[in-house]
Amino acid sequence: MAEQQTILVADDEPEIREVLRMMLSGEGYRILEASNAQEAVDQADQADLVVLDILMPGETGIWACTKIRENNNVPILFLTAKSGEHDKVQGFSAGGDDYLVKPFSYMELLSRVKALIRRYKVYQGKEEKAENLVFYRDITIDRELQSVQAGGEKILLTEMEYQILLLLISNPRKVFSVKEIYETVWKEAFLPNSGNTVMVHIRNIRRKLERGGESYIQNIWGRGYCVS
Repeated sequence: MAEQQTILVADDEPEIREVLRMMLSGEGYRILEASNAQEAVDQADQADLVVLDILMPGETGIWACTKIRENNNVPILFLTAKSGEHDKVQGFSAGGDDYLVKPFSYMELLSRVKALIRRYKVYQGKEEKAENLVFYRDITIDRELQSVQAGGEKILLTEMEYQILLLLISNPRKVFSVKEIYETVWKEAFLPNSGNTVMVHIRNIRRKLERGGESYIQNIWGRGYCVS
């Protein structure tokens, strides 16, 4: 029998904790609960994943994440009512692995949870395999096999599509200009028509990865592209 995995749900709102407990326990996870940041820090070492609200009375989820990261690499999924770029960067800088903007769907929550726990288990027990794997949200790239999975489903990409996606996902906080993408992937000098080539490939990647209306690649107007 597979080992039961433990998820710590940290949120000051009892109703949200109850909803998350019902959702995740129904999938076979053991649930711990924390109503504030300090309780989250105190229980983090018992968990395989921490679902952490950012805005809590007293110390925030950002503070809790920073404290947890002092001696624990457990994956941390932030819950936030804000979707601004500054808030996301702040969460990632504190050591968060992913974020969900409230309100969120059951399937979105479950896919993020499964992806984060899968990555954590691979890094814990299969170091040699982990060297070949790149994770982002529910996407897994195997660099040795040059294969891509999203939500557990295999995604068929062309060579250039694969290289673009690998570049963006390997640098999740960086915005790449069209010129940088072209010269990195094609290894050629950027020409006037090269931008159209990049945009067509990114449109194809978006179409193949899009699930439930969600797009993983964001166009930062006037600057370039990044994963979102």
